[in-house]
Amino acid sequence: MAERTSPTEWQRRLGSEIRKMRTAAGLSAEATARLLGVDRSRLSNIEQGLRAISQERVRTLAQACNCSNEKFVEALVSMAAPTQRGWWNRYRDTLPAGLLDISEIEAHALRMRTAHSVHIPGVLQTSDHALAVFRVVVPALPEHEVALRLAHRMERQQMLDGSTPQQYVGIVHEAALRMQFGGRKVARQQLEHLLSVSARPHITLRVIPFEAGAFPGAGQTVNYAEGPVAGLDTVQVDSAHGPEFLYEEDQLAKYRAHLDWMERIALTPARSRDFIHTAAHSL
Repeated sequence: MAERTSPTEWQRRLGSEIRKMRTAAGLSAEATARLLGVDRSRLSNIEQGLRAISQERVRTLAQACNCSNEKFVEALVSMAAPTQRGWWNRYRDTLPAGLLDISEIEAHALRMRTAHSVHIPGVLQTSDHALAVFRVVVPALPEHEVALRLAHRMERQQMLDGSTPQQYVGIVHEAALRMQFGGRKVARQQLEHLLSVSARPHITLRVIPFEAGAFPGAGQTVNYAEGPVAGLDTVQVDSAHGPEFLYEEDQLAKYRAHLDWMERIALTPARSRDFIHTAAHSL
């Protein structure tokens, strides 16, 4: 299997889990390389996501590490399976890799939990709203890149469509509902779109009103992708330099607690719909 020059976050994650499993078992890199029938440099590349690892080798390593969590092992085996190129790969070399990583992680998630304080969640944005967002970037994006980002954002929304759509829980602060990206008409259409999609049985939308007060992580965008086991969850947060991906145990616990807190103070789904309806008609 050829070496990769720029592994995706999904590939790096598998390599990281391979490394954590062997180090937790006290296996040296040299011993693990012999066990898997590869040289030391190839093992290093596997653990960095630069090389693929076969499903058979994942099982061999798990057995040697006495990993008794069968569901976790099978999840890693599934991650190592050769897969077809996802739709997001059409944008490779034309959009930042981090945007494609978000799409890939969303595609593999069993459930998404998100929290937004200023923006409407990307997978729930109308095209006009998204276009207005992309046109207030510093430095300004050229029109062809705006068009690419818009097309990519709209395609991300397919995770919520189809015969087996993903479960989605979105927490949106009132501030995001009051922002008028693109003007009053675009903002009203965006809120009406939220009302429409929130009626789907697999989508839960919760609003945090201003009067709810303070909560942890206020102002931060959080995308929490749930994997087949909790240890394979992924958190994506925004930064000034692009998306960051977190999956250490303490980081996952922190953001689960953040989201749980927000859900406790948010309006119920029914009251949230009423709130959005009122906000839309005030425009």
